[in-house]
Amino acid sequence: MSLLAAAAGILNASSPLPWLVVGGQPSGPHLSALHAAGVRTVIDIRDTMELRPFDEHGTLGTMGIEYVNAPVVSGALTDQAMDSVLAALRAARGTPTLLHCASANRTGGPLIAYLMIDEGMDEASAVDVATRSGLRSVEIMEWGTEYARRQAKG
Repeated sequence: MSLLAAAAGILNASSPLPWLVVGGQPSGPHLSALHAAGVRTVIDIRDTMELRPFDEHGTLGTMGIEYVNAPVVSGALTDQAMDSVLAALRAARGTPTLLHCASANRTGGPLIAYLMIDEGMDEASAVDVATRSGLRSVEIMEWGTEYARRQAKG
C-alpha cells in the first residue's frame, strides 16, 4: 500500500515527496495504516497545549514509530521553530514519514522551505505544492518563503 493510500481520510493528506505524507490530525486507525505502509517517523507540529483527540505519542510508541514534536504556532513563526521542523525532516529523509498539524495548514511553511532548500525546487512550485497540501495562511507561506530566501543568501 502506498503512503498516500494509507493516509486516506486524513484531512488534506498529500504526498509531496515519495517518502513524505503531510496532512491534518490522524486518527489511531490512520496511524495503524501508515505503520503498515512503512511509516517510521511522525512529526507533529502542533503546540503542546493544543487539544488532542487521543494519546498520539503513546500510540506511536507502542508501534515503534518515532514521534517528534516540533511546535509551530501562528503569531510566533520563528527561525528556531523552522529549524526544528527542518531538522526533523532532514533526519527522516528517505524514511516513510508523516508531517502533520491539525489541518495541514501549518505544514506549508516548513514544506516550502524544505522543498526550496533541500530539494532545489523554485519558489512558485514549492508554494503550489504546499497550497495543494493544505496551506491556507499567507503568514505561514511568507514564513516559509522568506526563511528559504535568507538561507539561499547565507
